[in-house]
Amino acid sequence: MFQYYFMLGLRSLRRNPALTALMVLTLAVGVAASIATLTILHVMSGDPIPHKSDRLLVPVIDNGPLAGYTPGEEPNDRQLSYRDANNLLANKVAERSTALYGISVAVEPARKELPLFNARGLAPTSDFFNMFDVPFRYGAGWSPAEDKAAADVVVLSRQLAEKLYGDSDPVGQRLRINSQQYQVVGVLDKWNVVPRFHRIIGTPDGAFSDEDELYVPFATSVRHEMQRNGNSSCSSDIAPGYQAYLDSECTWIQFWFELRSARERGALQDYLNSYATEQRKLGRLQRQAPNKLYDVREWLDYMKVVGNDSKLSAWLAFGFLILCLVNTVGLLLAKFSVRAAEVGIRRALGASRREIFQQFLIETTVIGMAGGLLGLLLAFGALALIAMQSKALTVVAHMDWLMLLLTFALSVLSAVLAGLLPTWRACQTTPALQLKSQ
Repeated sequence: MFQYYFMLGLRSLRRNPALTALMVLTLAVGVAASIATLTILHVMSGDPIPHKSDRLLVPVIDNGPLAGYTPGEEPNDRQLSYRDANNLLANKVAERSTALYGISVAVEPARKELPLFNARGLAPTSDFFNMFDVPFRYGAGWSPAEDKAAADVVVLSRQLAEKLYGDSDPVGQRLRINSQQYQVVGVLDKWNVVPRFHRIIGTPDGAFSDEDELYVPFATSVRHEMQRNGNSSCSSDIAPGYQAYLDSECTWIQFWFELRSARERGALQDYLNSYATEQRKLGRLQRQAPNKLYDVREWLDYMKVVGNDSKLSAWLAFGFLILCLVNTVGLLLAKFSVRAAEVGIRRALGASRREIFQQFLIETTVIGMAGGLLGLLLAFGALALIAMQSKALTVVAHMDWLMLLLTFALSVLSAVLAGLLPTWRACQTTPALQLKSQ
């Protein structure tokens, strides 16, 4: 019986093509808007490194001025001073640790047809690549010895490497950056964690910033006084040299620990408290704000990656879906009302209200399935348009099987819910009145 009613539902799609197309399109637009928004919200709030997110920790030590400080208030900066970052690196209290900050450099290509251009990047330590599972297409990251020596080495993103060298392996090549020669030691492969990583390190130019184009050692960037890319608490009269960084309390360094086990977090917190106490005795730290450790998920919340605007957008998308469902109810009422004569004849021939209900509900389900398939295509199109605005968002355009099933199920469920009232109204048709009128 189900198969028979299902085939009837398919044939009914052609009975009134304009009205059917309007219903399918209404459902599809509502489903596409809600699913596209839900997908983006899911990617933004998801765990970027699920297998180790509880072992990657960010320290926050308040080294702000005492003026205007109220005991008990939160630290006024999310990053560390150069001196604190260097001290934490030297003490090696975790399995791995890295200090990093954004840089902006001038790249001088060897190819004559390419002009000089600016590139953005990061200046981390060598542990960075293993800590965040950075994949390499060619070569590898630099060594701890090159960190210590502040060697002139560079790792390129895949995009920048292809721009400079095409598809060939550039490892070992020399690249001129800021009028200095650097040796290419590695080229990254496609790194799906990139857009989310930019959020968890607090990239200041938005949640979905483009991929960094190159990476140089932290000490090298300081030695060459590379221009910082991003926000800083430094006053404008502080020179960007090594000694100035060392002597100032300029807070712009991002720092990460990686522990062997999440159980070591308590010991790391004790060390951080002892370190801050020691620095207060030396007169460096003036505030008494508590020292904090944040794992990846906590850092996402602390940085407000998924802000109220994003959550409001999700609610608005679902509100739009409800509006589409209301319109679908009206269209189904119009579609089923013109078939009152058909229902009357079927009832006069012995069909029960239950059978009529099943028939019309299955027809509604067919409409929902059509709306789901179209909604899925529209959702992919919307995400592709968003991805075109930023190269880092290509991962957002990917919908996994769960999202595919959710899209289809939501459309069918929405159609069934929208069809309950029209279907119930169709069952109430009085056969005698319909036969008399015919």
